[in-house]
Amino acid sequence: MEKLVIIPTYNEKENVVQIIETVFSLEQGYHILIVDDSSPDGTAILVNKLQEKFFGQLFLLVRPSKEGLGKAYLDGFRWAMERNYDYVFEMDADFSHSPSDLNLLFEHCKNADMSVGSRYVNGVNVVNWPMGRVLLSFLASKYVQLVLGLSVHDATAGFVCFKKETLRQLDLEKVKLKGYGFQVEIKYRAYKKGLRIVEVPIIFTNRERGESKMSGKIIGEAVLGILQLRWKSLVKTL
Repeated sequence: MEKLVIIPTYNEKENVVQIIETVFSLEQGYHILIVDDSSPDGTAILVNKLQEKFFGQLFLLVRPSKEGLGKAYLDGFRWAMERNYDYVFEMDADFSHSPSDLNLLFEHCKNADMSVGSRYVNGVNVVNWPMGRVLLSFLASKYVQLVLGLSVHDATAGFVCFKKETLRQLDLEKVKLKGYGFQVEIKYRAYKKGLRIVEVPIIFTNRERGESKMSGKIIGEAVLGILQLRWKSLVKTL
């Protein structure tokens, strides 16, 4: 049973080697695809050096420019589907998602179409985030539930496991949102298809090394993008 963890990177030299080695230390047969947006800090060079050590397990896809989280994942999904992986994971490079929870997502995905590592399904499970950031994230998920009617408590979560059949049903070529709104759009497409989404409680820990990629532009795109998703759903063009 082939399992691929997709990790998008941009300037993650402080984290990328450790996250790769930690995932492989789980000894659960995971492969990793690093999708790097031509990081100027040399992230891809570090990954390339590790490929000999983890030959046949570690792969690198370098994109020509920084186009957003969503575009990176879509390229990763296409790469995975071309190679017929059975399960495909999304995971951040900065250890905000604990690699050991990959096994938890995998076990829950066996009886669902996709599993989501959720910060909010069982209270608020966030460590070392400023209170303003916690409120922004929590209220964003409530906003999504209100506008889209999506029952997922953590709609912006980026720690997800998909079955390959799920990805093939999501009409990925139609996905438009590029930033964190991408995470909402993917879940909303699954919801509209009637697919089973299971939320798995996890503890989310703020990064200790490197810089966050969150920006006002990304937040603005997500807010407007969610309204656009609702409009498209109303006119049945999603």
